[in-house]
Amino acid sequence: MDFLYSCAFCNIAAKKLSAKIHFEDNEIIVFENALMGKWAPMMLLLIPRNHMEQKDLWQSNRLWNKLSKIATELGEKYCPKGFRLVSNFGTEGLQTQPHAHLHMIGRKHLGPYVDRNSTRNWEDWIE
Repeated sequence: MDFLYSCAFCNIAAKKLSAKIHFEDNEIIVFENALMGKWAPMMLLLIPRNHMEQKDLWQSNRLWNKLSKIATELGEKYCPKGFRLVSNFGTEGLQTQPHAHLHMIGRKHLGPYVDRNSTRNWEDWIE
């Protein structure tokens, strides 16, 4: 199977998989994370329509600036008391999708960034 056809985010961007979309234009699409409600009351994923890696998104000044502007606007709209923007890089950074993306999470106190006392494997956190 061709890689791009096996990428869930590419399939959402191409409307081959359904998702609740909160914003879209010709470069960026924002949709609800399937884990919304399980991990946090508000969880959006912001992705470039075209497949790219995390580092390429972060190093793309124009696209990154546009995506971060949309992320902060949606964060202020949906989570006026505060939100978190997160990008994971690699397996040890808990990146589970190869398509570049940014998480916008909020609507509750999110706690510490890292549980330093945790002995759990990160795989145990995913249902």
